[in-house]
This record gives sequence, C-alpha cells and structure tokens, in this order.
Amino acid sequence: MSQCSRHFCKASFAVLSMAGALVSCTTPRISAPPELQPTDARGTIAVLHASGVQIYQCKRANDGRLLWIFSAPEATLKDDTGQLAVKHYSGPTWEAPDGSKVTGKVLRQTPNAQEPESIPLLLLQATSTGGTGLLSRARYVQRLNTQGGLALPQACTQEGQENRMPYRADYVFLE
Repeated sequence: MSQCSRHFCKASFAVLSMAGALVSCTTPRISAPPELQPTDARGTIAVLHASGVQIYQCKRANDGRLLWIFSAPEATLKDDTGQLAVKHYSGPTWEAPDGSKVTGKVLRQTPNAQEPESIPLLLLQATSTGGTGLLSRARYVQRLNTQGGLALPQACTQEGQENRMPYRADYVFLE
C-alpha cells in the first residue's frame, strides 16, 4: 500500500471508528517475481495502474510474410485514488504532469502465469530521466499484473495496417 493510501486508510478508520463504523482498507498486493527484482533498487517511488493500448503495425518480414510487429504503448497511469499520474508512450517513456520523465529499455521479461493470454511482465532499466519531480529518480520500472495487449492471433493482410490492443497493467517505479 502506498504511503498516501496508508495515511488515508488510517484517517478514515479513525473517523469512522469514532462514528461506530468499521472500515476495511485493503489494496491488492503488488509483487514482482524474483527474476524481475533488481538487486540494487533502493526503494519504491510509485505504484501506478495503467489502462491503454499496445499498438502493432503490419510489416513484411525478411521471408516475405506479413506479421504484427509491436510499435508502441499508449496508456494513462493513475494512482490509487484514480488521479492521472503519468502518460506512457513510445520509447518506452513515462511522463508525469510535473514534467519529470523516464525512458527505459527491457532488461528481463517473463510470461504472466496468472494471465497467459496477456503481454509479458517486464523489468526495465532507465536509460534517461528528465525534469524534477515524481519520475526524476527512477532507475527501474516493473510492468506487473498485465491483462490483454497481445497482438491479434490472425495474420495481418496489408502492410501498414495498425492494430490497437487494449491492456491493463501495474507499473512500479523504483529508485
């Protein structure tokens, strides 16, 4: 649970307990498989929840076949209260409204054992950061709890076609 959520939960519990009500404040636990845990991460900056699309382009392979090739993500990431916190786009890049941003490269990936028909879980390492604010200290990004986002199973038929596949995921930004 994020520090902000924990404080909100404690405050809600205190207020409602005085009124004689019982509050349950639980947030789903977000944990990465061991292979996606960077050994030198110092702590969690933010845990955000993404909703968007994985964009695929129809391109011709060296053998002449037409294939769906991943092009870019396009998603919004929200905090536990539902507030927009970050935009996610090609790079892959994550950019916060405060102007801070991080661009990364994939270090490791693993299939999502709970959702096998979904895009893989990832560990990315920051290749650049910018601005001052939320994402300026990010050294790693984990993509966890993925749902959807895989390319269409049928072959594409025309070079240049675009396919936007809906997905959801949790992103954990680590320093």
